[in-house]
Amino acid sequence: MKTLLASPFEVNAQAYRPAPTPLASAQSAVAEALCVLHRVNPALSYTGWLHVGLTVAALALLPLDQRHVTGALVWLKPLKFALSGLAYTWTLAWLLADLPAPAQRSVRRLSGAVALSMVVEIVIIFMQAGRGVSSHYNVSSPVNGLLFSLMGIFILVNTAMTIWAVYLAWRYRPHGSAGYVWGLRLGLLVFLVGSALGGFMIHQMQHTVGAPDGGPGLPGLGWSTVAGDVRTAHFLGMHALQALPLLGWALGRRVPRRAALLTGVGAALYVAAVAGLLAQALAGRPLL
Repeated sequence: MKTLLASPFEVNAQAYRPAPTPLASAQSAVAEALCVLHRVNPALSYTGWLHVGLTVAALALLPLDQRHVTGALVWLKPLKFALSGLAYTWTLAWLLADLPAPAQRSVRRLSGAVALSMVVEIVIIFMQAGRGVSSHYNVSSPVNGLLFSLMGIFILVNTAMTIWAVYLAWRYRPHGSAGYVWGLRLGLLVFLVGSALGGFMIHQMQHTVGAPDGGPGLPGLGWSTVAGDVRTAHFLGMHALQALPLLGWALGRRVPRRAALLTGVGAALYVAAVAGLLAQALAGRPLL
């Protein structure tokens, strides 16, 4: 008859089974978070995975294709936009998932519009890179002008959806501590300001102030080292979407009673940094 008791070998094997390593634990946590993200917002989850694939493609093409566009390797810009789009779509999906149930119908609609906007933009950027021409500020031919205008239309759509997200975050209290709630709200608001700087560059038809685009720049980033560059302020403003919610979350865990106030102070300092970088760029002075 089969015994119900475990054998000594089974007991010993279970007792001496090695504990998960920190790396294995981190990988498991990331996998679980991505599964949750896909369940709560499939539109932005799929869009993020598209950007993952395009990031890999750009990395593979970067050392193989030595063509240059506006002074940089042709696949460097698509790589940066793929990484930026990945960070944006997955962060936005995670933040919007913390809005309560009454807001989720609106969240699904705006997420679909954001996903479409991001797909159109990144596809055009990769398409133009494949053709060996610039995707931004390029009206050198009817086709290039049409593609740039199409990107502009969907950038406006994405901006409108961000305004809707800001409204929802202030209309409905997100789940979480007071510090995280204010970090989420202020992060979306400052992100909107950073997005507006993108519109400013489109209006100027260049990002460099005091010199043509495509001059000497910081390695990898490309920010001008001889003139002002609005992309520095644009970059910092856009990444408030990650920085301020993280700040509020951390403060909510460490100093819960003062978290909301300190998050507000942190956001004010962040905005001051964005404004300082913008003033520096408009004065024609490089970051370094």
